[in-house]
Amino acid sequence: MKKVILGLSVAAGLSLSAFANTGGPAWDKAPGHITDQTSLQNGARTFTTYCLNCHGAAYMRYNRLRDIGFTLDQIKNELVKTDAKVGDTMTSAISASEGKAWFGNNPPDLSVIARSRAGANGTGADYLYTYLRGFYRDSASPTGWNNIVFPNVGMPHVFWELQGSRKAVYEEEEVGGQKVHVFKGFEQLTPGTMTTEQYDQTVGDLVNYLQWMGEPVQTTRRNLGIWVLIFLAGFTFVTWRLNKAFWKDIK
Repeated sequence: MKKVILGLSVAAGLSLSAFANTGGPAWDKAPGHITDQTSLQNGARTFTTYCLNCHGAAYMRYNRLRDIGFTLDQIKNELVKTDAKVGDTMTSAISASEGKAWFGNNPPDLSVIARSRAGANGTGADYLYTYLRGFYRDSASPTGWNNIVFPNVGMPHVFWELQGSRKAVYEEEEVGGQKVHVFKGFEQLTPGTMTTEQYDQTVGDLVNYLQWMGEPVQTTRRNLGIWVLIFLAGFTFVTWRLNKAFWKDIK
């Protein structure tokens, strides 16, 4: 039960954060390796372990994960955490009524979450990558945590045991005649079970998977588009030569 409640907190915070940021610090560049099957598989495992506690992915079926290299047995034994079948869509572990009772609103579907947050600072994947790596300790927050991308975030840092506990470092600077606090970085308070590089990789894999899930056929679409352009270029050349041959004797 404790794990489910913790997962619910993750879901609520991630849902809100997906719509909250309209400014703030620049977003870090997400890895964007949607053709890396190892990364996608690791991200899928993280997604089904944590995100599906509360969120659903109504436009994704478990068996579609064969596209990124899983077998049906792997999907059934490693990824399906409920009584769902491998042919079912990814539904959350809680019902809509439970989500509304606990959060006031049912946590939204995550099928296209990485496509919904593109903005002036970068892509939706960039936003998620920065957000999930932007938590820090804040004693003034009800949860004890805050986030540089989403100030006063309502969720705790679920991955704090992996990343460790950090605090945000701000310095007072004068901008336009006014003194403002400028974010300068993080200071590690306690170590996590992962190094910084390992944690960034875990988050990057999760974001890669979320980006892939938003459009599983995007790689095929892009490759097909290249061949279509090559065909059109060749067809244009052929029609130009035919047109020239047709009109050569006409003055």
